[in-house]
Amino acid sequence: MSDDRQRSIILLVLTAVLWSTSGLFVKIIPWQPLAILGMRGLFATLVFISYLRSIRIEWSFWLVVSALGQIATQFLFITATKQTTAANAIFLQYTTPIYVTLLGIWLLKEYPTRLDLWTMAVIFLGLTLFFVQEIDFRGTVGNILALLSGFTMAVMTIAMRKQAPHTTTQSVLLATISMSVVCLPFSLQEKWTFPVFLGLAFLGIVQIGIAMLLYSIAIRKLKALEVTLITALEPILNPFWVFLVLGERPGLLSIFGGILVVGAVVGNAYFSQNAKVKI
Repeated sequence: MSDDRQRSIILLVLTAVLWSTSGLFVKIIPWQPLAILGMRGLFATLVFISYLRSIRIEWSFWLVVSALGQIATQFLFITATKQTTAANAIFLQYTTPIYVTLLGIWLLKEYPTRLDLWTMAVIFLGLTLFFVQEIDFRGTVGNILALLSGFTMAVMTIAMRKQAPHTTTQSVLLATISMSVVCLPFSLQEKWTFPVFLGLAFLGIVQIGIAMLLYSIAIRKLKALEVTLITALEPILNPFWVFLVLGERPGLLSIFGGILVVGAVVGNAYFSQNAKVKI
């Protein structure tokens, strides 16, 4: 395994860990979705300006599409989490690999190997077992928004792969600036407390800022589908934080499902170097 590839996989695993904290914090913060987006975007913008040391953006079609995909994904996921269960939102969002596979073939000419397809199947099985006791499809609007967030996440991923490698971080900066400018007025209308401020700072700096920085660097060296499969670790890590904070223990099916997902991701990362057979 090349050093660049190994580094990118590690960065994506760290991204999944950081992303996985969103469900808990979004549920805890009693603000409307647009207000959360505004402050989270502001904090995330500070992270990217600190990293890039400028706000210069090299405009391109795919850079703009990527930024729009990021904005849509965050808005839809936060709104879905508010209107349905966290399990529903996460589970339905991770239909993303299906869209990435189809769009990747069409736009990137990146064809999945048999190993990729088997990995996807095992991950879906693992996620189903993991969330089977928590999924409740009565929150129709929230469920639809979660499905849409899966599609917009796929668009974001494909667009990042299409744009120039050195501009991937710029597309995230454009997204965070746009979110903060458009949504900050909603934040100013909400009730502020110190715990809310700390929660928003964590979401902006760590959960989105640092996580998206790692993601935008890692995606330059891996296939779009591979990126999506590795970050599938996120949904099974979400309940881990709930367990630590609230003490809710996962059941045996959830534990088995989590083992399947982790095993599939690790196996794909290890063996995909030698998997050259396309469908």
